Amino acid sequence: MPEQDIRRKAEGIAQLFRERQQIDALPVDLMPADLSEAYRIRRVFEEIATAGGRGAVAGYKIGLTTPIMRKLCGVDEPCYGAIFAGEVHHRRAELAVRNYCRLGIETEIAVRLGEDLPQGGNRDRVTGAVESCMAAIELLEDLRHDYKRLSAAAMVAGNVWNAGVVLGAPVTDWRRLDLAAVTARLTINGREIGTGKGGDVMGNPLNALAWLADKLAAVGTPLKRGTIVMTGSMVPIQFPAAGDRAVVEVEGLGAAELIAT
Repeated sequence: MPEQDIRRKAEGIAQLFRERQQIDALPVDLMPADLSEAYRIRRVFEEIATAGGRGAVAGYKIGLTTPIMRKLCGVDEPCYGAIFAGEVHHRRAELAVRNYCRLGIETEIAVRLGEDLPQGGNRDRVTGAVESCMAAIELLEDLRHDYKRLSAAAMVAGNVWNAGVVLGAPVTDWRRLDLAAVTARLTINGREIGTGKGGDVMGNPLNALAWLADKLAAVGTPLKRGTIVMTGSMVPIQFPAAGDRAVVEVEGLGAAELIAT
């Protein structure tokens, strides 16, 4: 598809998110033809978001990390989108749900890189590059999408719906843990909503990181030192209401908190 059509779709999708327009599915005239086109659109979406004040790219989120979600979307691998610096919160965030069409949260392990990964790498290589790990909440804006009509291409074109992150305190001695075995827990207003294990994310969150490192190296935008990576959710998405307090706790990796107002 010509670059002008890619930009037209990216601008249209960016407008939907900027105006928080409710949609059941991405409009046909904005729908990517395939996943390859979706990533071209996503890259322009990223440029528009950065220029529009969301901040420079601080990292990446990985989506569709479970087989059931990939099957639902008709793809055989995960997908990724950018995290913008203006939407990175530390330890605790207070956010007004009225500022979103529908605010979603996911329960994750985040990593911060201490080294560049110019050639990508296997799990051993990326493990050596991880400076710290932390409990994290991913914030999502899904525009009240009908989940029965999910499309990986549509998600990618919309930057996989990322609306920011809340990062717990970084843990630098994380190698004492088996990330596949650690338990994650989401509570809302003190009530347990769900639990999961690190291994629910592609067998190990570091497998997800290795996948992303290879993908980004292949397209000429490799992961660099200081980059944050959200490795994938261990608990199904939840939608907090005003007045809710959500806490994600990950065994050995602390906690992150969201106050919805």
